[in-house]
Amino acid sequence: MNKKIVIPTVDGSIISSHFGRAPYFAVVELDEHGNVITIERMQNTSDHFGGSGKPKDFLLALNPTVLIVQEIGPGALQAFEQAGVSVFRTYADNVEGAIRDYKNNELQKLDRGCTHSSHGGHHE
Repeated sequence: MNKKIVIPTVDGSIISSHFGRAPYFAVVELDEHGNVITIERMQNTSDHFGGSGKPKDFLLALNPTVLIVQEIGPGALQAFEQAGVSVFRTYADNVEGAIRDYKNNELQKLDRGCTHSSHGGHHE
């Protein structure tokens, strides 16, 4: 079974530390053997960037199987869990490193979201 992995990014390659305010998302599709089929950069069109809807709603519409983040708020984490999307934490700086760590089973599955933000607000 193929996996669709979504990673919040600054530019499509560098991972964004703030899930909800990431300007882009990397959408990576892996085949059943873990080989990368495609990597697509999608612009965040949620309300954080003048669009509509929350980032989690935008991403759930993509039908991901996995979300890889550095941090995520509790509300967004719960929404992904309820939709059957596994959420993992990465300490990698870029998409390539996060995918490598995922394929090597080196990522921590998140069971709770962060409750603070370095931007003085809250996470989505």
